[in-house]
Amino acid sequence: MVGGSSKDDLKPKRIDYLSEALALERQGDYDAALTSYRLALRDHPNDPRILQNMAIAFSKTSQMDDAIRCYRRALELDPKLSGAHYGLAFLLLKRGDHAGAMTHLDAFLSRPPANEEMERFVRHAEQTLTALRAGDTNISAEPQT
Repeated sequence: MVGGSSKDDLKPKRIDYLSEALALERQGDYDAALTSYRLALRDHPNDPRILQNMAIAFSKTSQMDDAIRCYRRALELDPKLSGAHYGLAFLLLKRGDHAGAMTHLDAFLSRPPANEEMERFVRHAEQTLTALRAGDTNISAEPQT
């Protein structure tokens, strides 16, 4: 139609809440990112990657119980989600749950991410698991750079 608008032009555009949340997180606005993640989760309630990203944002805002809940739910939906195993392992470690941390470190290392960028996380997980098995309880939850 020349000079007019089609029916598609009149339909409201759907906001991509996940992209919005990721952008907010890159800016360091984790509280706003969590709002967008919640909206994204409303649209896609069984998306384990949204839950994993929410867990990271909850961790950044020191909401550890919520972060653990999101990681656990993500793993219910996708038991092979290595990032969720990694994140959950270190939250459990911070809580003193060494057995739980070891379980999730084992799961992470059974299917480690295969890219160079993630190599330091794999090394950190291996070192942490070795230390836990040796009975060392003075372990850093943060990977070395």
